[in-house]
Amino acid sequence: MKKLLLLSAIVVSTMTLSAQEANIGLSGALPIGDAGDITTFGLNLDANYLWEVSEQFDLGVAAGYHYYFGEDIDTPFGTFEAEDVGFLPIAAAARFNASEDFTIGADVGYALGINPDGNDGGFYYAPKIQYSVSEALDIVFAYKGVSLDGGSFDAISLGIEFGL
Repeated sequence: MKKLLLLSAIVVSTMTLSAQEANIGLSGALPIGDAGDITTFGLNLDANYLWEVSEQFDLGVAAGYHYYFGEDIDTPFGTFEAEDVGFLPIAAAARFNASEDFTIGADVGYALGINPDGNDGGFYYAPKIQYSVSEALDIVFAYKGVSLDGGSFDAISLGIEFGL
């Protein structure tokens, strides 16, 4: 217990000494591959909290909610509506400030399956490129994927991120 308390104190003091940045993003997503066969469009809400490691490199945590709308599927037996798909990604976040305007980053972690029933989630990865419009606003292009049993759920997204 003493070791846990000491570790917590070190982490908290490190976080308060370095520069910090919180961001919230909203994006539209187009499912690709197998995900594109059962869903049409997605909306992603993401948040991250980053600590400056150096002038060009930030590390932190990220979480969000990704919702994809089910598609009507035509079969010889009739039309079926695929269920909507939802994920709650929880990840580590890394950002490399390549220049004053461009940032390259990735979120890596686990996406909890929210819906439909039987969606167990899986390994989550989201490489991204960000263009800074202003000090508090970025345009973000990302590839978001979740490795599932027997396949993956992949999408490309474009959106905005606000610095808080």
